[in-house]
Amino acid sequence: MADPTAPGRRRGGSRRRSRPASPTRPRRRVWRRLLAVVALVSLGLPALGLMAFRWLPVPVTPLMLVRVAQGEGLRHDWTALESIAPALVRAVIASEDARFCTHTGFDWREIRTAWEDWQDGGRLRGASTISMQTARSVFLWPNRDAVRKAAEVALTVPLEWGWSKRRIVEVYLNVAEWGPGVYGAEAAARHHFGVPATALTPTQAARLAAILPAPRTWSAAAPGEHVRRRAATIQARARHVRLGDRNAPCPDPS
Repeated sequence: MADPTAPGRRRGGSRRRSRPASPTRPRRRVWRRLLAVVALVSLGLPALGLMAFRWLPVPVTPLMLVRVAQGEGLRHDWTALESIAPALVRAVIASEDARFCTHTGFDWREIRTAWEDWQDGGRLRGASTISMQTARSVFLWPNRDAVRKAAEVALTVPLEWGWSKRRIVEVYLNVAEWGPGVYGAEAAARHHFGVPATALTPTQAARLAAILPAPRTWSAAAPGEHVRRRAATIQARARHVRLGDRNAPCPDPS
């Protein structure tokens, strides 16, 4: 029989030694908490913005902050929709989203056409509506990637549901980039033509709408031949865009 008092044997039977806690466990907990905070902020801020900006002016956007960090200035004067020339409202709708009043955030006809053109060997072009561009401009970073596109789609649904068409156009016209450091209709009108947004002529409005796809490259004040042709087409189409009271888009047909 083994001697219970023999060296190396503990009284009261053998016991498991407790293992020291793994140093990676606290780190994992920290990372989980950090990711939870990031997720909460990522989801919470857009949700708050969707509610607040339904009525309040948008003071600044991620793109504006990025451009300022890159050394550009910031010209951005919020202007109510009724203080913007009707010609610009019509021109932007005609140029950027002709079916704005009939879709619920996504122009499936335009998306299908863009997809078919790409399958036929053409360039993959965007099919973003004004609603999608508003969601992107107000809440998202400027880089082009799949994650941002997915976030843009996800934000467009509550934006269309919670905001009126009038509000979507008003916000878009106030946050769109119209040149280096130039954002919104008021700053754009003064920068390119030296007039307030309410005084824009149909020709000037069409030129501003024409440069929206490349506002840092094209000029509305000194347009090249491509911008001139594009602006002429937009001006012709804009005549068919109907507006309601105080420049509201999508008026009641009755």
